[in-house]
Amino acid sequence: MPTPTSLIGALHRKGVSVAELAQTKAVDLRKSFSCWMSQEIHSSDPGIQFKRILCFEPQMRGQPSEVVGEIFQSLMLFITQSPSITSIAMPLVATGAQRVPLLDILEPLLDAAAHWLALGLPVENLKIVEYSELKAAELKGAFSVLKRNYLGSFVKSSSKFKYDLFISYSHLNMDEVIFLAEELHRQGPNLRIFLDRKNLNTGVSWQQELYDALDDCRKVVAVYSPTYLSSKVCKEEFNIAMFRHRESEDSVLLPIYLYSTELPTYMRLIQFIDCREADQDKLRKACKEILATL
Repeated sequence: MPTPTSLIGALHRKGVSVAELAQTKAVDLRKSFSCWMSQEIHSSDPGIQFKRILCFEPQMRGQPSEVVGEIFQSLMLFITQSPSITSIAMPLVATGAQRVPLLDILEPLLDAAAHWLALGLPVENLKIVEYSELKAAELKGAFSVLKRNYLGSFVKSSSKFKYDLFISYSHLNMDEVIFLAEELHRQGPNLRIFLDRKNLNTGVSWQQELYDALDDCRKVVAVYSPTYLSSKVCKEEFNIAMFRHRESEDSVLLPIYLYSTELPTYMRLIQFIDCREADQDKLRKACKEILATL
């Protein structure tokens, strides 16, 4: 709905109808990743300096920090494809018609952006766009204070890890994953495994906890299943691991295909161990393959 104070309203005044673009989506990933990509935009208006719009439509609304994290998950799907996307402009979501205070969005947005860029997000320009001069001035002041938090690196340089394996999985596959972890321990008694058996805290503190845990693991075992793909926590874990995988000389990601599901293209590109449909003999063999990589 093109309301006066929303980004959709501003685009509408420039002759770009998001409603019309929604009728002919180039890519529709709303079920799994809460987003869709528009077809290429052709406009003669000098104010339209972008080719496509990525629309983020969260299935469930949460705190601003949670929403921002999911936006970067959505961006990840398209940034790593060819041709690569190197320049992105985004608004301060929810600060227009929804009237969320600017700082409630800016801080978690910068936190998420700094972490993803430190992990290797291949983006050269990430611009925050604000058409209100008053809000833009407030943004500059807040940014000058917050940027001091992001001058250091978020990625550990130490070659020593606290854990050998981090198992990324859906809690609805707990029984199968416990079998996997116990078999790994049986074959490798001294193996150090990080297995989260409790729900992680949400918000910025949850993100920081996740980054720290993943940085402390030598390898990441991602356990694919339909519920894995529907979990925002699992997708966040996978995306972080994938950036480590891309930047490392030694493969970091060790996916296990537990239950049949429609895998996104960027997941299919990484070789997985096929253990469908939770075949225990195949899981035992998978443990041997995993141990051989350590």
